[in-house]
Amino acid sequence: MFRSALFLLLAPLALSHTTLTTLFVDEVNQGDGTCVRMNRDANTVTFPIEPLSSKDIACGKDGEKAVARVCPAKANSLLTFEFRAWADGAQPGSIDISHKGPCAVYMKKVDDATADNNAAGDGWFKIWHTGYDERTEKWCTEKLIDNNGLLSVWVPSDIEEGYYLVRTELLALQNAAYSDPIDPQFYVNCAQIYVQGGGSAKPETVSIGEGYYSLESPGVQYNIYEKPLKLPYPIPGPLVYESKGVAQRSVDPAQKRDDTTQIKGLKPAGCILQRDNWCGVEVPDYSDENGCWASSKKCWDQSDVCYNTALPTGIAACDIWMTKCNGIDESCNSGDFNGPPNKGKVLTPEPKKLEGSTQIFKRDMRAFKRWTA
Repeated sequence: MFRSALFLLLAPLALSHTTLTTLFVDEVNQGDGTCVRMNRDANTVTFPIEPLSSKDIACGKDGEKAVARVCPAKANSLLTFEFRAWADGAQPGSIDISHKGPCAVYMKKVDDATADNNAAGDGWFKIWHTGYDERTEKWCTEKLIDNNGLLSVWVPSDIEEGYYLVRTELLALQNAAYSDPIDPQFYVNCAQIYVQGGGSAKPETVSIGEGYYSLESPGVQYNIYEKPLKLPYPIPGPLVYESKGVAQRSVDPAQKRDDTTQIKGLKPAGCILQRDNWCGVEVPDYSDENGCWASSKKCWDQSDVCYNTALPTGIAACDIWMTKCNGIDESCNSGDFNGPPNKGKVLTPEPKKLEGSTQIFKRDMRAFKRWTA
């Protein structure tokens, strides 16, 4: 009884955390989990980084493990990130209202975004951040909640073409002042993108990894309950890189992209069902019983991979694939040895549209100027 009561008491706290689940490029949904490095344990995927001194602070737990897909973008593309309190969207919500704090987005140029062990270390530059908006009296995380968990930034227009990791960072400060020991909660993930076009700018970088953030940092041990707040709030990390290029800040979702320079991480040819970074491909044609059951086996082999490698964003696509395999089995059992049924039909559901604004949360430049003066 005691253990059950304790679980019920702690469950709302555990489920009020957050994780990055979905990347939109120029307002186009890339698919839940697609191109996103995340904690692969569904039970802890929304938990903050612990300990703070861990190299997981770079891209989160399992953040050194690359995923197969790299999403194409352009220099000056609009990136929109969706955060959820439940990775699979089983319940609504992005982060608990008590988790107040700043947000930041970084980028790092890498030789190969699909390679492991390239997150922690030098090469990171910050492209955007915001903390406490004195005009609206809201923290970035509160604005995130108001916007259905969506946060948008522009890719700098003058950076070099190539593969990049994009690092999202939310910092919840509800336990940063009064808990013992203090417990600032960093929620960190990375997305893999390929930036097309751009220029030759090489932003100044920092090394993010073991020991990057200190518990003594004013922005990390900040008291959000103090009245009045000590403002401006000192956002942790470096200053934001200011692009030197002249850019047209507009989005055309129908604009075609030239993917010819991206080699790795592309969507596999023949993909008829996408589940995060996995793709199901059509089984071989058959015209007799042996061929039918052989294709059935190939279908179920893919089904096993789908279920066994799914990210915490969910297995709904695997259920769709299982239905396909069951259909082949029904054909084989009924003596219909010409197939597969619905050959080549794309089974990937239409991705959901944006359910919030892509307007970028404004940086409080008055606070920025006072802080840097």
